[in-house]
Amino acid sequence: MECPTCDDAKLLKADRNGIEIDYCPKCRGIWLDRGELAKIIERSHTQPAKDETSEPRKHKRNLITELFDF
Repeated sequence: MECPTCDDAKLLKADRNGIEIDYCPKCRGIWLDRGELAKIIERSHTQPAKDETSEPRKHKRNLITELFDF
């Protein structure tokens, strides 16, 4: 499938936590199929944020940042 925003870019697929995400490597746009946003919202309420003190990052990572970290 081609990116709706870019004229010549093909969408790539990534499986993140059982949710298939389509994204454009050129514009970094993200597209979800029907029901996937509801799954993301549901899982973000049930999974606590990960405290990654062993990594040099300064913020906590949660499901949303893990899903969309391309």
